[in-house]
Amino acid sequence: MRALVVDDSKPSRSIVARTLAELRFDCAEAANGQEALAALAASGRPDVITVNWHMPVMDGIELVRQLRREPAYRGLPILMISTEHEQERIALARQAGIDDYLAKPFTAAALTRKLVDLGVVAEPAVAGDRGPIGVLICDDSATIRGILTATLGADPELKVVGAAVNGEACLAMIPAARPDLVLLDVEMPVMDGITTLREIRRRFGKLPVVMFSSLTERGAKATVDALLAGANDYVAKPAGLAAGEVAERIRTDVVGRIKSLVPRGSAPGGGTTPRQTGPAAASRLVRPERIQGVVIAVSTGGPPALAEVLPAFVPEARVPILIVQHMPAFFTAHLAERLAKSAGLPVREATDGELVRPGEVVLARGGRHMEIEGEAAQPRVRLTDDPPENSCRPAADVLFRSAVRLWGGGTLGVVLTGMGRDGLAGSREIVAAGGSVIVQDEFSSVVWGMPGEVARAGLADAVLPLAQVGVEVALRLKRRGG
Repeated sequence: MRALVVDDSKPSRSIVARTLAELRFDCAEAANGQEALAALAASGRPDVITVNWHMPVMDGIELVRQLRREPAYRGLPILMISTEHEQERIALARQAGIDDYLAKPFTAAALTRKLVDLGVVAEPAVAGDRGPIGVLICDDSATIRGILTATLGADPELKVVGAAVNGEACLAMIPAARPDLVLLDVEMPVMDGITTLREIRRRFGKLPVVMFSSLTERGAKATVDALLAGANDYVAKPAGLAAGEVAERIRTDVVGRIKSLVPRGSAPGGGTTPRQTGPAAASRLVRPERIQGVVIAVSTGGPPALAEVLPAFVPEARVPILIVQHMPAFFTAHLAERLAKSAGLPVREATDGELVRPGEVVLARGGRHMEIEGEAAQPRVRLTDDPPENSCRPAADVLFRSAVRLWGGGTLGVVLTGMGRDGLAGSREIVAAGGSVIVQDEFSSVVWGMPGEVARAGLADAVLPLAQVGVEVALRLKRRGG
């Protein structure tokens, strides 16, 4: 199905397009009525249009009127999504020709409900109602395809809907197989995993993709590139093991990731942002300290999130920035290198004993905890091999605790997309010391595990779309002297 999203606000377009993509729509976007008419002339009639009211050049009401005058568009479902709340104004929009109205701000579940009411999509599945998660496997190794098919197929909540030998075959299978997720090898003949991923993103929107890559130097670099290109997650491909051991690793490492990315019994992007309660709300009544450092926790979906957030505040930052991204040692050096190169930022992998100067970004080394110690203005990195916390090493809680010891209420925590609850205990310590925590919202998160735990605990004083997180950090650093 195809949709046209018309709104002059890029964040609003992104939220709507994300929800539609999760409902299997191929989305086009336009920033005003004139752009929308041009897009329709070029690509023809979509299955639905969402349109904002107030836009420059040509507003939503005039666009709707023009469309309703054209016989080809008279029966086209049009949903207006706007800030108007007065019934008289909404009545005017209905008179112009809209089919339904959704007021901003809105949840993805509310948007889905409107599309169901319009007959554009089917009723979402309820808990226990939907069938197994459909997985399309793409790997050039017949052995790996066979083990994956047998192991995933043995789980009653999963169903292998196809197995492709390369990227071209995978792309050809998707329309008929209609998978809920693609498990994609990185290195393949004919069409490699990164090229395939980019085509999936272009043709099939937000279809979840997990990269299944070998832990080699070349494989690690390619996987990081894939994550930055939009892969949802990755799993290290086991090597040198017997078939039974490979199957066990798949059950341990792959199945949980698939189920976390395609949750059963929930409408896409459903849920609401929790109301702010608890200690973080109380902390705003006290004059905040000057920010002395920023600590960031991120996991599943992290590389593209970091690539979007860091450029928004790092160039003007005058404080150290430290990041825990859950990744093996093989990957973090490549991620730091790619972030530094793509964003033009001073990002590097942590080295034990090094100083972190204002404006520098240090990424925790995979497989080792990262702490900071020494002087508040120039902290020194300490790497340890202490036991994992939250089943993670590095763990964000370890970094957050050390930041509180050094900076106290001058700590600004940021918790982005990720699976699990790492960062929750550390955020609690930041707030107790008088610092503050920003978390990514559910709509824009690949997995709303880590940020969701912090938000539900009432520790976040801002729950924001990814596009706004970096801007908010920049504003706080400007206001509070960082």
